[in-house]
Amino acid sequence: MSYFGFGWGDYVSVAEKRRRAEKKIAALKKQGRSIAPVSIEGRTIARSFWGQSWCSNLERYSDFESRLPRGRSYVRNGSVIDLQIAKGEVTAMVSGSELYRVRIAIAPVAAKRWRAICRDCAGTIDSLVELLQGRLAKGVMDRVCRKGDGLFPAPSEIELSCSCPDWADMCKHVAAALYGVGARLDEKPQLLFLLRGVDENELLAGAGADLTLRKAAPVAAKVLDDRNVAALFGLEMAETANSERPILTVPKQQRSKSRKRSQTIAVIGIGAAKNSNRPRATRTRSEPESAASAGVRKGRAQQRRPRHRT
Repeated sequence: MSYFGFGWGDYVSVAEKRRRAEKKIAALKKQGRSIAPVSIEGRTIARSFWGQSWCSNLERYSDFESRLPRGRSYVRNGSVIDLQIAKGEVTAMVSGSELYRVRIAIAPVAAKRWRAICRDCAGTIDSLVELLQGRLAKGVMDRVCRKGDGLFPAPSEIELSCSCPDWADMCKHVAAALYGVGARLDEKPQLLFLLRGVDENELLAGAGADLTLRKAAPVAAKVLDDRNVAALFGLEMAETANSERPILTVPKQQRSKSRKRSQTIAVIGIGAAKNSNRPRATRTRSEPESAASAGVRKGRAQQRRPRHRT
């Protein structure tokens, strides 16, 4: 049967497709080729957060809509017999009527976009394990996966090619390879960051900087209040007109009674001390005499007094 000159070919059952794929895998291994086939258990292609998010990203672009269903069938049937993910590139071998080679080039994330993602997630990602397992807050993961400026590529950032005769860029073999990427992210989610040319550890940099700032902040309980300083050194608080902070001065009763010099101590702020420039103080009062000294002085005065004869 043909339609517009193109042959549809004979119907091939799912079991037969699997048998053909397994036969080609065995032949490649016999040649010493290192291959990584995509194996799907059941009908669910991806089960993890990153795998499901990748597949959902493909399906929300209308550019890929028409060819995706055939691709899902191919990847479920085990037709993707080899899938390799590297920086900016996905290569695959897909079993059909022949063995077709698929190459998908994906542009790296623009530096400006990646910085914006890291900035928006700063302080919210503190575990690489939680990030790769997709166990972070929904708002954080939505930001990383956001359409247009998230981590997943747009159709304009993807270049597709396949060795099959299909004229469409998105043939069923390419679609199968793209779904295979989603299944592979279940096993190794870090491959997404490798594919987009970014380092997932950079998402943790904001959290580390935030933690450093918090540790560097002084503990309020260990800072002495001005009143505590005054009580510790026995000083009185005094307000000055030219300063907003109080000045601590020594009470008069604690000043030195030395005849040589009196000193005024002014403490500005906490722990700052300065000598006063005021001149030396002079004594205006004499010290009280002792009883013995007063007696000696009185005796001498009586000896000098003249005696009157009668």
